[in-house]
Amino acid sequence: MMNNVIYYEDELNDEFSPGGITPRRIDGSYKYGGTFLRPLARAFIYHFLAKIIAFCYMKLTWGHRIVGRKKLKTVKDTAFFVYGNHTNQIGDPLVPSMMNFFGSTYVIVHPDNVSIPYLGRITPALGAIPLPDDKEAFKNYRNYLDDLVKKKRMIAIYPEAHIWPYYTHIRPFRKESFHYPVSYDKPCFCFTNTYQKRRFRKKPRLVTYIEGPFYPDKSLKRNEAIKDLRDRIYAAMDENTKYNDIEMIKYIKKTEKANEE
Repeated sequence: MMNNVIYYEDELNDEFSPGGITPRRIDGSYKYGGTFLRPLARAFIYHFLAKIIAFCYMKLTWGHRIVGRKKLKTVKDTAFFVYGNHTNQIGDPLVPSMMNFFGSTYVIVHPDNVSIPYLGRITPALGAIPLPDDKEAFKNYRNYLDDLVKKKRMIAIYPEAHIWPYYTHIRPFRKESFHYPVSYDKPCFCFTNTYQKRRFRKKPRLVTYIEGPFYPDKSLKRNEAIKDLRDRIYAAMDENTKYNDIEMIKYIKKTEKANEE
C-alpha cells in the first residue's frame, strides 16, 4: 500500500515534517536545568501523566511494540545513549520513553521542540534538551549533560536530524553525534522504528527493534572511534529495516526522476 510520493534532493538536509515553526535562539540565557520547580514539574508531568498518555496513544494509534527491550537491562547501573531513525513526528519523541518506561529519559532535540507556542514551555520538563546556538549556551549544555550522565540517565539522539515520515530505510547520517559515548566512555544502543501491516487497519503498526549495547573501541584514536561507532550502529539499524513490510510514502531522488524522463 502506498499513499504518496515525495521527491527529495539531499538525504542529509531535506526536511519533510509539517509545522514551519520559527525556532528560538538557544543562547547563554537558556536554563537547561530550569528553575527549582523543574524537578517537581518533571516528576508530575513526565512520570505520572505524560508517560501514561504516551503509552495509551502509542498502543491505540500505532499498536506499538518493542522488540529487544531487555537488552537495556545490561547497562542499568550506568548512563547510556540511544540512537534512532527519525520517521514519525509525534511518535519519535515518545518511543525512547516507552523503551525506558520505568526510567528517566532525555532527548537531544532541535530548538524547534522548545519553541512551540505553549507546549514549548512543557517539553523541557518532558526531557527535551535543545542544541545550543552559541559558546556560552554550549558550556551550559555540556554541564547539563555531565549532570545527567552522573545521574545515570538515558539520553536519546536522532542522528538523521530531519524527519522523513514513514521512511523505510536509514539515511546516511553524519558521525558527529556519536562523540557522546566516546567522550563519556559510556555504552549506547540503537533502535529502528519499522512499519508493518495490520489486518483490520490502514494505519500500519509501529514496531521498534533495539540493538546493543555498543561500546567505543578504546584501541582507536578519538575520531576513528567516533566513526567506528557510527558505522556499527548504522549497520545494525539498516539491518532491521528488513522488518518494514509496508510503504506508505515512496521517496524518489529528483535526479532519478529526471533520468527517467
